[in-house]
Amino acid sequence: MKRLNTSKSTAVSVLGLGGLSIGTGEFAAMGLLPDLAESTHVSIPRAGAFISAYALGVVIGSPVLAAWTARMERRRLLMELSLLLVVGNVLSALAPSFAVLLAARFIAGVPHGVYYGTASMVAASQVPPAQRTRAIGQVMLGLAAANVVGVPLMAFVGQALGWRVAFLFLAGLSLVVALLLPLAVPRVDAPTGASPRGDLQALLRPRVWLTLATATVGFGGMFSVYSYITPTLTEATGQPLSRVPWFLAAWGLGMVVGNVVGGRLADRAQTATIIGTLLWNVVCLGAFAVSTSSAAWMFTVLFLLGIGFALVPALQARLMDIAADAQSLAGSLNHSAFNLANAIGAWAGGLAIAAGLPWASTGAVGAALAFGGLVVFVSTVALRPLSISSTHPERKYS
Repeated sequence: MKRLNTSKSTAVSVLGLGGLSIGTGEFAAMGLLPDLAESTHVSIPRAGAFISAYALGVVIGSPVLAAWTARMERRRLLMELSLLLVVGNVLSALAPSFAVLLAARFIAGVPHGVYYGTASMVAASQVPPAQRTRAIGQVMLGLAAANVVGVPLMAFVGQALGWRVAFLFLAGLSLVVALLLPLAVPRVDAPTGASPRGDLQALLRPRVWLTLATATVGFGGMFSVYSYITPTLTEATGQPLSRVPWFLAAWGLGMVVGNVVGGRLADRAQTATIIGTLLWNVVCLGAFAVSTSSAAWMFTVLFLLGIGFALVPALQARLMDIAADAQSLAGSLNHSAFNLANAIGAWAGGLAIAAGLPWASTGAVGAALAFGGLVVFVSTVALRPLSISSTHPERKYS
């Protein structure tokens, strides 16, 4: 297949389109949950297992698949991961029962972390070192844009044509990405000497685990609020259900802004950007706890909370730096960490609500988690000077 005469920015855009496909698939199931429950003849709480199955696929699939494919040429790997997404979404669309749909969602989650980790590494290789985190941010931009464009579109398709058609649409988008990759993205060989054993040795580095812990604990605060945002808006803020998508769109727009700004700032001062973003999240989550009585304040605070997504590309770049040649594995594990953050945040926020505290209490829980992530990260920085990736040994991070 002849490769198109395209710029490096086009290659990064195609990688970002893949991120949009995956991000939409991750979050769309939440909006389709009542329909999934009805079709599989289970309650909505039990249907929540479809979301958990996807997250489990990410957590398990990321380290296993990244180590297994350590020697594979990166463009080919991205194509095969996109095709695996096609399989997972087609099986989801055709699933005749609860058990089959559960398995299909697990399969759809398996390539998630490895795609983002590998695509981040490939995107970074297409630009000068000083623009590396910005390129990673463009891949992550797909994940942020999914909440503004992809998820509402899937909700519309699901309501108009049924949830099965929505999953087929996702499969089609992943197929388009698989076809565009060889046309727009150059061949990128695996690092010299790459091996499953070498990749797994990255897990012996304390900084890798502490950075992953920063993502798991620090970003859990965002999910403690996001998991219960709909009942908070309807019960505490008094908004009709029809207005909830507008508030979610404000959050999504903030994510897009944070993704772009965070990538630029992290290219200049990576450590300061991570610390500053965690502090930002502490303040904004605390503001959420006292803003639920006002719709205008809630809209504003949700936008500001979305900007906290700046943490994602910054942590992704840092993991790639401290993991040396095991960058793909480290970048993949970052998404395992964020899926664990999802579970921890939802659990912690749920404990507060179950204890009889008001819906706004999820903001206080979130602020505490974000502060915990800040403490973990500061301890990471205090260990010793940051190890520099072998890919760009000349770079120095502040």
